[in-house]
Amino acid sequence: MDLHLVAAALRRDTSDLNLYAGVLLNTLREALPPDCVTVERGRWGLRRVRALAVRLNERVLTLTASDPGLVAVIRHEVRGVMLSRRTVALDTWIEELSRQLIQRAELDAAAAAALRRLVDPQDFG
Repeated sequence: MDLHLVAAALRRDTSDLNLYAGVLLNTLREALPPDCVTVERGRWGLRRVRALAVRLNERVLTLTASDPGLVAVIRHEVRGVMLSRRTVALDTWIEELSRQLIQRAELDAAAAAALRRLVDPQDFG
């Protein structure tokens, strides 16, 4: 799986966190354990996504909706202990997510199939 192809596919729809969360959830739901992708929604029944977290390997990648746009954070955690936390540009976040997904796909056929569908959805439609 090519890092640049995965990253390009993950860059689609990043302007709307609700849409992006849906894309990630639908793409990754069948490939990853249920606790790998979590979504935090607004209070009082509002359906707007406030934050999205993807937990892969020892990385936790979060996107949080803020007034000027999205805040992208990459954390390195080992056994629940945070070793580092970096706020990064969205492109950096997407590249790290792509790396982590590719690493997972090398070990897991379902994850590999989900990434192939993400990169070229016409092959599966």
